[in-house]
Order: sequence, then structure tokens, then C-alpha cells
Amino acid sequence: MKHALVTGGTRGIGRGVVDVLLSQGWRVTATGVNPDHVSKARDADYLTNRILDVTDGAGVAALVAEIDRLDALINCAGITKRGQEYDIDAFEQVIAVNLTGTMRMCTACHDLLAESGGAIVNVASMLTFFGGPLVPAYTASKGGVGQLTKALAAHWAKDGIRVNAVAPGWIHTDLTQVLKDDPVRNDTVLSRTPMGRWGDPEDVGRAISLLLSPDAGFVTGTVIPVDGGYSAV
Repeated sequence: MKHALVTGGTRGIGRGVVDVLLSQGWRVTATGVNPDHVSKARDADYLTNRILDVTDGAGVAALVAEIDRLDALINCAGITKRGQEYDIDAFEQVIAVNLTGTMRMCTACHDLLAESGGAIVNVASMLTFFGGPLVPAYTASKGGVGQLTKALAAHWAKDGIRVNAVAPGWIHTDLTQVLKDDPVRNDTVLSRTPMGRWGDPEDVGRAISLLLSPDAGFVTGTVIPVDGGYSAV
């Protein structure tokens, strides 16, 4: 049975990824930084939920040391501090989680993934391609994730590790519920999205599943929008 490690996997997009992988027969370790979210996620058959702060190098190393086989790493852990990110401390915190945390996880898991011929999928964003005036740190971090994905793909191909990313558009989660409930903001999202709907976390999960599958065996270094066409117009 193949084993996937999903950071940020206890809620939101990460939980959708976990649910898709479980439905396809994967064994999954899902991590979250908030103990309440981790405890509420609850373990299940072939699913283990763990507390992990991706900015904690020792914690990351300890978790990875417990894993005997790893076939996939999916980096979903991320934060934003909307409206605060022009403050340098907030800026650095977002970069530390979203970009440096992604790199930390990738390097920590490299040897296990090389041994199994595994794959990495990073979670970028529509803001990998567009500027976000209220979230300069989030925008910078997700732009960095896109370029980091390409750099790692080029360097680690020799090790048999494929590295790709998905760039979600407007996905319906607990965090975006307030926007979906706002008629003006909701209409703005739907009018700009050619498919005319919000995405579900499972939409992202299925795209990631494809990138992990043998059908994507010659695909590496890509950043695939999962946005209902938002970035196409």
C-alpha cells in the first residue's frame, strides 16, 4: 500500500486531498499545526493525523524519521495574514510557513521519496500568477512555490523524484465560507470563473491524485491551475 504525507491535511483543501487519496487506497499521514483541528480530524483506517509545525526543523525531522516508506509528499500547509502582510514580521511569518516550510518538507523527505520513486505535489495558488495587493507575503510565497517546484523538478529528476504543483482557484472551504456568503463577493468570483462555480477541495485532490499516478509518469516541473478557468481569462 502506498503512503502519502499531506501537510495541512486536517482541514480545508488538505482534508479534501486526504479524502481523495484514502478513497483510492492510499495510506495517509495528515498533519496540522492546530491541536484542536488535529484532534477533531480523528484517525481512521489507513489514516493517521499528527501535529506538525512545518517551521520547526526538529519536529519535521522527528516525524519523517518515523516513516519507513513514503511514496508521495503533498505540501498543503499554508497561512495568510490578509491586510497585515506589509508589516515585516507578518511578512516573514507567511514566507516561513508557505515557502520555507515547503522546502523544509521536500528536503526532509527526499531520501524516502528517492527510495520509492515517489513524487511531490506542492500547493501553489492563482496568486502564483497574479498579484494580491492585500497579501504581498502570500503572493510572494506562492510565486516562490511555483519556481521552487520547477527547480526541484529539474534537480531531482536524476533521483527519480517528480515534483509538480497545483494552483487552486476559488475553493469552497471553511476559510472562504464568509466570501461565498457575501452576495457581492460571491458574484464577483462566479462571474470571473468560466465554469461558473466554486471548486471543492476534492477537485484539488483529484488533480493531485492524477499527478501522483503513473499516467503522469513523464510530467514534472509543472504548475497546473485547478481554478475552473479563472486564470484563462
